[in-house]
This record gives sequence, C-alpha cells and structure tokens, in this order.
Amino acid sequence: MMDEYDDNLGFEETIHYTFKDKHILEQALRHSSFVNEQADPNLQDNERLEFLGDAVLNLVIGHLLMHRYPDLHEGDLSRLRSNLVNETQLAQIAREIKMGNEIKLGKGEDLTNGREKNSILSDVFEALIAAVYLDGGFNNAFEFVEDKFSDLIEQSDSPSISHDAKSKLQEFSQVYLKAMPRYKVVHESGPDHDKTFKVLLTINDLETYGIGKSKKSAEQDAAGNALGSLQKDFDIPPG
Repeated sequence: MMDEYDDNLGFEETIHYTFKDKHILEQALRHSSFVNEQADPNLQDNERLEFLGDAVLNLVIGHLLMHRYPDLHEGDLSRLRSNLVNETQLAQIAREIKMGNEIKLGKGEDLTNGREKNSILSDVFEALIAAVYLDGGFNNAFEFVEDKFSDLIEQSDSPSISHDAKSKLQEFSQVYLKAMPRYKVVHESGPDHDKTFKVLLTINDLETYGIGKSKKSAEQDAAGNALGSLQKDFDIPPG
C-alpha cells in the first residue's frame, strides 16, 4: 500500500513538508472532476479542505502583514492581503512548486488543460495548506505559508500605497472613464472617541467600499479598492 504514495515523496521535498498521514495529502490533490469519475462513494474531493485552507491562509497572511507593517491601518492591511492571496498569485505559487503535476483530475478536465487553470491551481493550493494544518498543526501551517509568501510580503507595496489613492483615482477616472468618483458615508459604528466609518464610492457602474477610523481614511480605502479593480479591468500595471 505504501507504493501508492511513493510518487508524492518528491513533491513533499519540493514543498518542504513531509506528511505523517499521506491520505490527507492525497485528498488535497484530488479534484472533484476526478472523484466524479470513480466508483468509490467514500472517495472525498478537496473542496472541504479548500474551504479550511482559505481561512488558514488569510489568518497567517494577516498575522505576517501586521508584523511587517505595525503602523498600517486596517484598510491598507486588507488591500495588501487581497493582493497576496488572489487567485492569480496563488496559482503562480502552485506552479512554482509544480503542483499541476500532482493534481488528480477527471479526464475531461485534464484534456482541457485543467492543470494550468488558475482556478484549479489556486483551489488545490488552499487545500494543501489545510492538509498541512490538519496533519501537522497550526505552527507547521504557519511556517509553510510563511515559506511561500515571505519574499512576496517583503516585495509588497510600502505602507504609503493608499495615502494618495484618491488623487490617483481622480486622475485615472478623468483619463479612462471621463467621470469623477463620488463618496458617501453609509455606516458609522463605535463610540464617539473610536468610530469606524464605511464609505461607498461610485464611478459610473463601479461601486467599492472602504473602511477606516476617519471619513478620509475610509475614502482612501475605497479609492484604493477602486483603483485595483479598474487597473485589472483596463489591464494597466499598478503604480
């Protein structure tokens, strides 16, 4: 029976983690399209692990960013985290560790180049994080994520990323949308000495939200979120 898992030994060396329970690694690599083609009703795909891995990943990245940027506000931290854990970035890390070679796919998914699809690679990578967490505990999962993301966090934008987001958005909107952003406070919470504001930003059909400890910081957060969305839509590099 051990021969069934021998093929994973090289992969474990690549990811710098050796599983005590090889079955959980197998499940993490098992796509639903593969399970649907099998006769075994007890065979489980990786979707539940993906759900758990997403939560573990966000917790670890949040911790690492708070340590890296101790003075950064919530909105900026959230934006940095979303830039690090988006589908494209996770898929790229999955490619770097050769995860596409390990995934068990159904025949149809395999024939349509499923091993290179960002959606599949990112989902399986999150499932792998959950597998490490369940097999080795939180400390091992933390080290696993830190190993894969430490360079990216060091290379991530400085804390000034959103300090002038409103001005950048205004310039962007004038050039590409021929419209101006509008801001509206839609929610306030907390006591007077420690309020949190939620702002809605609208430009034409685009709506984004921002959160901050002041109206200005919430507007900056909303502007930064709008910039990120618009730059993707118009295929323009951040900057």
